[in-house]
Amino acid sequence: MFNRFKGLLSKSKKGVGIELAPERINIAQLRKQGQGFKVVTLYSQEVPEGIFQDGKIGDVPALAELIRAALAESKIKAEHVATAVPMREAVIRIIPIPAELDDQELRDMVLNHEAGLYLPYPREEVDLDYQKLGFFTDEDGIEKVQVLLVATKREVTDTYLETFQQAGLQLDVLEINSFALIRTMREQLRQFTPQEAAVLVDIEFDSTEIAIIVEGVPQFSRTVPIGTYQLQSALSRAMNLPTSRNTELLQGMTIPNTPADGIRTGATGINPGMAALLRVLGELADELRRSIDFYLNQSDNLEVAQLLLAGPGGGIGQLDEFFTQRLSLPTTQVDPVAALSLEVDQEIPPVQRPGLGTVLGLGLREV
Repeated sequence: MFNRFKGLLSKSKKGVGIELAPERINIAQLRKQGQGFKVVTLYSQEVPEGIFQDGKIGDVPALAELIRAALAESKIKAEHVATAVPMREAVIRIIPIPAELDDQELRDMVLNHEAGLYLPYPREEVDLDYQKLGFFTDEDGIEKVQVLLVATKREVTDTYLETFQQAGLQLDVLEINSFALIRTMREQLRQFTPQEAAVLVDIEFDSTEIAIIVEGVPQFSRTVPIGTYQLQSALSRAMNLPTSRNTELLQGMTIPNTPADGIRTGATGINPGMAALLRVLGELADELRRSIDFYLNQSDNLEVAQLLLAGPGGGIGQLDEFFTQRLSLPTTQVDPVAALSLEVDQEIPPVQRPGLGTVLGLGLREV
């Protein structure tokens, strides 16, 4: 049923944004203040190993208990919440629909006819939502409307619904994490023209989600199995340290300005730990290049204007300079606190700010 997707693209009641990740739970509560917003509560709770398995929720009761404990610890009283599923769990497509259809006809065509053509699994196994975008005229002179179609497998939706139900919460909004990130960077994305694409690089715990965004809408997405855990593991092994889920060591690193050929040959003149870290970052840069080239080869008159680094790995010192040099593309570490002009009671270190984009976007959704 369409309604089971809990208003993926709609507004909701006031509540709390909760981000669930394999290594942490992030909670954000914002309130409107003048022309901007104030952070009422921002809280993070570590998630023990085993609750997530291969990036998916594996132990619903344990995660529900962690959510209850985190809300109690942060002194948040909430009934309604918003959360997000990873982009890799979703199918995101932009499809053309005849413009003359009324809203009911369009809904029927998208959900009951067109959706099945774009899904890699049976229609009855997914939950869907959609939103109308802009109008355009095709090569035959027919006016059409672009429709953003979003789907997740029903078993994924059910897992999130069950988790929050067991936590005693009503899940008002279930969206895709990249949409929450885009919400925090809306003003920044408006600087680009319709011929300019921004590449959102969300470096999470066990993967990096790549989204190519044009006019505020993700046009292409891909997940690469390199995240902060893989980066820290390479660093730890090279330094003969035990591998840990805690990435504080990684957060304290600053990427040196090293010529790209030195990274490839190993002639960097730096310690083995940093050399190992640079090699994995080089692999990630190569995957980014492949994704960008693949998309541009299918797109006319489009150029990539900027890379935007987000996620808990996006704030590593001078990582923006590394990608700028490696890919010859302007790269920026996103700062959702500054982008939203948020008033905060306590200073948030720059290295942590890119990792707050999703949870702040969810909190913003609930204001």
